[in-house]
Amino acid sequence: MKLALATIMLTAWHCSRALAFQSPAFRRSILQKHGHRDINLLKRYMSSSSTATKSYDIENKERGIVGKFEPTLFESDIYKWWESSGCFDPDAKGPSDKESYVLPMPPPNVTGRLHMGHAMFVALQDVLARFHRMRGRPVLWLPGTDHAGIATQLQVEKLLISEGTTREEVGREEFLRRVWEYKEEQGGHITRQLRCLGASADWGRERFTMDADLSEAVSEAFVRLHEKGLVYRGEYMVNWAPLLKTAVSDLEVEYSEEEGKLFYFKYMVEGSEEFLPVATTRPETILGDTAVCVHPDDERYKHLVGKNA
Repeated sequence: MKLALATIMLTAWHCSRALAFQSPAFRRSILQKHGHRDINLLKRYMSSSSTATKSYDIENKERGIVGKFEPTLFESDIYKWWESSGCFDPDAKGPSDKESYVLPMPPPNVTGRLHMGHAMFVALQDVLARFHRMRGRPVLWLPGTDHAGIATQLQVEKLLISEGTTREEVGREEFLRRVWEYKEEQGGHITRQLRCLGASADWGRERFTMDADLSEAVSEAFVRLHEKGLVYRGEYMVNWAPLLKTAVSDLEVEYSEEEGKLFYFKYMVEGSEEFLPVATTRPETILGDTAVCVHPDDERYKHLVGKNA
């Protein structure tokens, strides 16, 4: 399976590059951008005849292509050509009698930056999208970004604190304005990075989780789930952020190892001088204790079963 995926990716990449170099408009843009030396180099490259029996190294040396490959000289222009030519638009070729293939992109945080998780899902989804395009199916890889409310709020609050104020002091409306301003300033980096990975998504259909129609759909979904009794409000343990005054997921928590203490105390048995020793790292829970459990076969404590402490 790994070999098959690698083969598909490599084939798609080489095919796309070959198509790009065959485009006169693309060649002109490359030549204009990189100067006279590259014009002569590319002319020699494009005019030379390929020989299947020659190795790539020998051919390249004969054509004057030596030294290391500089992807920055070509890849951004290739991608722009792909995008401007509508290569990722499922409707580009008109109506099709084949079944459509749709992949929704797991939306990365709009103010985030690229990490290994993004690289992983882009590689897998891009292989699937390109594979089904080569089979002639209309493919929609739907891109989008997530609002990342808590992470964005934290960054905006840090900015406000650096200015000597807080969200409570500036008020709700001003704080919301600052959040949207921060989103406009910082948003877009992640999608540019995804483009650099070669993600063949239809960026003309890019969505944002705070778009009005998407927010309406989310509200409708939760209302229906509540009406069916599938979601409800209850009490449970949460990770509480004292600065943001909200609950955060386990993924948002920063863990640290600290030296703890073991506290010992005695539960005195009612009507006797006996006691039951208990050790805990959380002495604040003692006030909530309502019973003490012992193993019924433990000779030390089995005679205390049923007594009060």
